[in-house]
Amino acid sequence: MKKIYNFSAGPATMPESVLKKIQKEFLSYQGSGMSVMELSHRSSLFQKIIDDAESLLRELMEIPSNYEVLFLQGGASLQFSMIPLNLAKHKVAYINTGLWSKRAILEAEKIASLEVEVIASSEDKSFNAVPEVPMVAQDNDYVHITTNNTVEGTAFFKLPETGSVPLIADMSSNILSSYYDVSDFGLIYAGAQKNIGPSGLTIVIIREDLIGLNKSLSAMLDYKTQADNNSIYNTPPTFSIYTAKLVLEWLKDLGGVAAIEKINREKSTLLYKAIDESALFRAPVEKSSRSLTNIPFVTDNDELDKQFIKEAELAGFVNLKGHRSVGGMRASLYNAFPLEGVQALILFMQQFEKKITKG
Repeated sequence: MKKIYNFSAGPATMPESVLKKIQKEFLSYQGSGMSVMELSHRSSLFQKIIDDAESLLRELMEIPSNYEVLFLQGGASLQFSMIPLNLAKHKVAYINTGLWSKRAILEAEKIASLEVEVIASSEDKSFNAVPEVPMVAQDNDYVHITTNNTVEGTAFFKLPETGSVPLIADMSSNILSSYYDVSDFGLIYAGAQKNIGPSGLTIVIIREDLIGLNKSLSAMLDYKTQADNNSIYNTPPTFSIYTAKLVLEWLKDLGGVAAIEKINREKSTLLYKAIDESALFRAPVEKSSRSLTNIPFVTDNDELDKQFIKEAELAGFVNLKGHRSVGGMRASLYNAFPLEGVQALILFMQQFEKKITKG
């Protein structure tokens, strides 16, 4: 089979060892005669899976005991609504750093009784850096941040100071890829399909005092319902949770978040260096804000970008096309993406540049 390097922003590359284990266990999980896809979510076999997944996530992220871990559905996009519905009373603050934070803001603004203020934005700079965040007014119910911007390729490496106001973070594209102190946040949420597992699963880590603030929510939108029922109020995404457990085991065996962050920094440093030294390619993001996981680059010529993407795909480098809102190219280097894939891409870029320059 032809070697493929998948640079997709999500669903993304999975660890090969995890895929092989899934394949091995697919028809009969632990000798049960049933696939994980067929297990009852009320069975002891699945209960062990979800308990192990939570335990591993708590260990890897050093999650304090006063935080609940929820395994939900609906993607990070559903959290754009669930968060203000559950946590907001009068006033909330958002930091606008790109497409996904803008969507979160739009959903919060749909709640008629809620005052939504964008306290910092880098839209005036085409989102090529994260903005400076001013002092946060302490009458806000929360401050919302997107720690890593998948589309624009920017990231926060220093969290804003929010005082006693809970900091809420969309970590969909960099959860478990670099270290964060969970106690700095009131709530963390992330779609699983980048660093944790397949699509269909959303992780929510929420401080206990933020649960149950709104007594009039429908059950499926209420964090209290989900926490009281240990994420099994209804049928959860069982196969996605099982796969996430395997990925978390893989990450633990690798050495945990500290080990993978070191690898991710090596991968991103190599690619940024190659881009910065190139006479053809350019990184549009300011150096201080450059993401470790999502790296956009361009030639400043749309037709040349298209040619590069086409030739790269033929050579086995797939899903390098940038998001439709920004164009160019984007290499997503999530936890499971191999170092040798970055090295191979750099060599291909150098060969492409040499060919174009000679032509």
